[in-house]
Amino acid sequence: MAVTFSIVAPIFNELENIPELYRRVRDIMTSTHATWELILVDDGSSDGSTEAIRALSQQDKHVRLVIFARNFGHQVAITAGWDYARGEAVIIMDSDLQDPPEVIPDLIAKWREGYEVVYAVRAEREGETWLKKTTAALFYRVVHRITEVKIPVDSGDFRLMDRKVVEVLKTMREKYRFPRGMSAWVGFRQIGVPYKRATRFSGTTKYPFNKMLKLALNAITGFSYFPLQLATYFGFVSAGLSIVAIPVVIIMRLIGHGAFLGQATTLIAVLFLGGVQLISLGVLGEYLGRIYDEVKGRPLYIVREASD
Repeated sequence: MAVTFSIVAPIFNELENIPELYRRVRDIMTSTHATWELILVDDGSSDGSTEAIRALSQQDKHVRLVIFARNFGHQVAITAGWDYARGEAVIIMDSDLQDPPEVIPDLIAKWREGYEVVYAVRAEREGETWLKKTTAALFYRVVHRITEVKIPVDSGDFRLMDRKVVEVLKTMREKYRFPRGMSAWVGFRQIGVPYKRATRFSGTTKYPFNKMLKLALNAITGFSYFPLQLATYFGFVSAGLSIVAIPVVIIMRLIGHGAFLGQATTLIAVLFLGGVQLISLGVLGEYLGRIYDEVKGRPLYIVREASD
């Protein structure tokens, strides 16, 4: 049977959220009168989520499971979801219900108008601290400014993608993944739909600061050469300061100014240039490390169990 909509939800220790996620998705998708499937990708859960997913898949044939052999990460779980999806349109959403299933009809409506990527824009964010909101806003705007692809501001992974978009994304197998950037990169007709991001239904966030930082690095290094260009900018600034400083130091020493006697200025200059060089080497190392991982050719994920 042909499937119109595939809903993909990565799962990592979300046992308490799974029943509510299933109920709300089922109710919304039933109201669309279209054929649908809910793909739950278990990313190495250890709290009983795996067993809950199995039970759901046996209870309702709309539910399909993909169970990883271990934890491979949220972005890779999204990739597995669109790899296994059979729908004419694929909807990506979080399993913590911060992405309300009730927004799905709005995404579908835009898809029916002819848009091939419909991304949800976070107009409001409930239950998040000032620090979380501030760092998230900064993240989106920095990525938007320095990456080659203009990734929509305040949009996460919650989105609908047409089958032709998904087929292109399935060919992109880079290890360090940023799906929202990848879906922007492919082009096609895209539009945003504003929504109110809800509080987490249950449990704790799976995206602490260190994971957010890693995601930001993936976004920047995957879609921008700006960090590499920083080394050049630092070099020009250092050279410019040196050209200006040399005649100043000579003149001050000739007139006997005490501030320019001794080795203090030399030490400061050496420390400054050494810091710039180390930063530049670190940036180069980050890119080289990613190249190293890519050339290994290892699979993005390993599936232990999956529905037909």
